Amino acid sequence: MNSKSIIKSLIPHLSAIIIFLLISFIFFQPVLEGKVLKKGDSINAWGAKKEIIDYRNQTGENALWTNSMFGGMPSFHINVDYRAKDMSVFKQMMELNTPDPVKYLILYMLGFYILLISLKVNPWLSIAGAIAYAFSTYLVIIIGAGHLWKVNALAFIPPALAGILMVFRGRYLWGGLLAAFFLIMELYSNHIQMTYYFVIMVICILIFEFYYQLKQKNLSHFFKAIGVLSIASIIAMGVNFTNLYNSYDYTKSTIRGKSELTLGDKDNKTSGLDRDYGTQWSYGIQETLSLLIPNVKGGAGAPQEGMQVLNYINSGQMESVADYYALEQVDNHHYWGNQPFTAGPVYLGAIMLFLFILGLLIVAGRLKWGLLTAVILAIMLSWGHNFQSLTSIFYDYVPLYNKFRAVSSILVIVELCVPLLAILAVKKILEKPEILKSKVSISSLKFNVIVIPAVLTGGVALLLYLLPNLGLDFLSKFEQGYFQQISQANPNAMGLISQIQNDLADARIAIFRADALRTIIFIGLLLIALYVFFKKYIKAEIFIAALIILIVIDLYPINKRFTSNDNFVEKKDLNLAFMPTMADYQILQAELKNKPELQDIAKQALSEYTQKHRKASDYEKVAAQLWAVTYQTDYRVFEKSGSPFQSARTSYFHKSIGGYHGAKLRRIQELYDYHIEKGNAKVLNMLNTRYFITQGEKGAQAVYNPDALGAAWLVDSYKIVANSNEEIMALHAFDPSKEVLVDKRFEDQLQGLSIVSDSTAGIQMQEYSPNAITYNYNAKSEQLAVFSEMYYQPGWNAYIDGKEAKHFRANYVLRGMRLPEGNHQIEFKFEPKGYFIGEKISLASMIIFFLLLIGGVIFSLKNIRKEKI
Repeated sequence: MNSKSIIKSLIPHLSAIIIFLLISFIFFQPVLEGKVLKKGDSINAWGAKKEIIDYRNQTGENALWTNSMFGGMPSFHINVDYRAKDMSVFKQMMELNTPDPVKYLILYMLGFYILLISLKVNPWLSIAGAIAYAFSTYLVIIIGAGHLWKVNALAFIPPALAGILMVFRGRYLWGGLLAAFFLIMELYSNHIQMTYYFVIMVICILIFEFYYQLKQKNLSHFFKAIGVLSIASIIAMGVNFTNLYNSYDYTKSTIRGKSELTLGDKDNKTSGLDRDYGTQWSYGIQETLSLLIPNVKGGAGAPQEGMQVLNYINSGQMESVADYYALEQVDNHHYWGNQPFTAGPVYLGAIMLFLFILGLLIVAGRLKWGLLTAVILAIMLSWGHNFQSLTSIFYDYVPLYNKFRAVSSILVIVELCVPLLAILAVKKILEKPEILKSKVSISSLKFNVIVIPAVLTGGVALLLYLLPNLGLDFLSKFEQGYFQQISQANPNAMGLISQIQNDLADARIAIFRADALRTIIFIGLLLIALYVFFKKYIKAEIFIAALIILIVIDLYPINKRFTSNDNFVEKKDLNLAFMPTMADYQILQAELKNKPELQDIAKQALSEYTQKHRKASDYEKVAAQLWAVTYQTDYRVFEKSGSPFQSARTSYFHKSIGGYHGAKLRRIQELYDYHIEKGNAKVLNMLNTRYFITQGEKGAQAVYNPDALGAAWLVDSYKIVANSNEEIMALHAFDPSKEVLVDKRFEDQLQGLSIVSDSTAGIQMQEYSPNAITYNYNAKSEQLAVFSEMYYQPGWNAYIDGKEAKHFRANYVLRGMRLPEGNHQIEFKFEPKGYFIGEKISLASMIIFFLLLIGGVIFSLKNIRKEKI
């Protein structure tokens, strides 16, 4: 192959990259003005990882533990730089040096483009498929929501699938290497739930692959392919071993692991997440029509609060309430499905859905059956508690399935499979246009292949446009319940409430009809394009261009409803993820007053920050001092207002009792459910909650708690409890300053202990870092100490004067330790063996992968030379 032919072959791929860049920058146009996308969960993530990043910047080491959330937790799934990060250079190359969030659309499109090219799809047609995948609404919505680990995982799934399919098509070497590389990147993305769903999809494909090879009497090829992919998977898992092992080990102690408590609703409990919690976000059966008609249940938001109507009734302002609700719906496309709330529907594009159904009729081979099976299974599983029988089977019998929440997110399988088969259908049409004349039989009737997808997409949309109440509800179950309560409380207003419900439904029907009509129009335009191509009025190139234009016009404006230019802010406005409040300032002043030695630290931190940020705002100056002071102190903060376990705002500035994370330690969640939420002051005292943040007329205010027990204290007695049930209930009636509760499993550590009161004894924190905490201790006799730090094993080791010593779980969540007489230094170090061993395995696996890659290149070059000879 000469240089001219090489350049010619590269032109379509370079063109694809240019098109991807153009459409991404146009969609996220505000980045060209220097603005940044304000992402919801990313802001919470900053609260979670602030301490970890600061520690790494100061020491160059990973903080494997953080005290910024939930009283303390491992940082394995927050922000640890694992050895596998060395592979991120390849991710950066795929991002084409583009800014956030443009780079995420680029990753989506390049990944799907690689998949289609591997299936020998025309490069220009592959561009259409790549755009359709990247702009299916959920994939764009999660960029705006800040679910960036999920974004990266979904970007690497298509090219990983490309490698897998190549292996089963006999390309063992490069298919295996491609699969290994993108599986490495997939696992590095650190969203195990998305990887798990990918495995489900692959299993569906393999079932039909196995059946095909069995019929062909070629099982040797199947098992050879499985062997190659097993090696690729082992290498990928090896490179990411540290993260995978820590995830496995840590999960057992989190809300995704099994609880030791047997109190409450036993039927709701599983070996993972509780059923109610895991299926809280279940896609509605009616809501599934959003794949075809985006506003079938409205747009983003939550169902309307019926209490608002009650307020109108009580204030006598009923005359305009119906108009108000109608206007709200039209302006904001409020959601009226049965999920608690949503950032937007899962819309695949009417065109893609039409072509997917057509593909089922005209594309031959086993792949389509695997894709269809994966789509059907994913849709049914996304229904969650709306299809409880199937969900229960998976929760109870399918390994790991109950470890994941938000079951509706399994629809990502559908978002991959539908455009994939849709594009394969177009590929078939381009290769054999006369296939559009073929017939399909249903009973004794024969139909043209175009009729079936036209009826199931455009026909359904037309029927629902004409008869929207046919099987569709326009009030959610939540709203129906609200209105019923209001009617019962105000019998005289029942007629007016009925009117409001009818007007609200009418407004929503109008919104739904508008989208149903646009679906009908797009199906009609696609049919016209297929017709003129079939009649040879236009060439294949024009047809593909028309298809790309239709896909863009279909998906672009729908995505803009949920990720608009209004979501962007000036970069300076995000210097701080959260603005310090008056309460934060009050805490800072109180700590500086109580500990004068902190004043010099605060002044130095302020000086260093203002030197780097000459135009620092007053908010930033307060934040800089808070970060420095918090690191040198032991206090914790509990924000009473709002949902403290759903926000990392406090964690951004302080060591917090609350936080935001999908895999928090189960025991702190149970402590919250049984005690903290109910205001048990003794429990908050033992967690060293020195400040409460409350909301009043003057905004956020800090309230000092003089009863906080500090970083560590000595107790007079201990009580052995039989099990976790007894232990958590005993927290209702005990004095943590004098007594400690100890599970019977740790009783051996206290054998022969007789605590003698010693007024001169004491224990104080001397030095703090996320990975190690040191205390000074002195006593004339043996004592029993309690530390206001979360107990977590394996990982935390205790030392007395440098020699390892035992410690136990105290008061359900804390650490306790038997201490000898005399003056001693007590130290806790977080030393999870899995991390240090895992990093060595990761390095070795990376070396093996690159050796195989180099070997593959050499082998291929030798074969090329042989062919030339």
